[in-house]
Amino acid sequence: MVTEACKKNHITVNGLVAKPSKEVFPTDKITFRKDQITQIITVLDIPENRVGAKLVDIYRRNDTPAETYQHLELLKLSKEHYRKNGTGRPTKKDRRDIDEFGNEIVNEDEEND
Repeated sequence: MVTEACKKNHITVNGLVAKPSKEVFPTDKITFRKDQITQIITVLDIPENRVGAKLVDIYRRNDTPAETYQHLELLKLSKEHYRKNGTGRPTKKDRRDIDEFGNEIVNEDEEND
């Protein structure tokens, strides 16, 4: 999964695109996009051996701004407001309502200009 992200140039280390074989060192900043937000992780230390998932937080620090998490929560709430998860695709009436709403916004913008 991470290898594919590296090959697609989705992961950077210190601002440079990282290849899957890139070595990281303490104080390196790793930037990647996950769940519609850009995550920033700082490497604090490199473990001598492999460690379990519970111990990974000892060796890294999450420097992602809090505003991005708030923005993600707002996105989730806005999506759930119109349609609940698991209700299937929109009906014909729902699509007409969506189109009508979009047209109202466009018309209001034209009137304000």
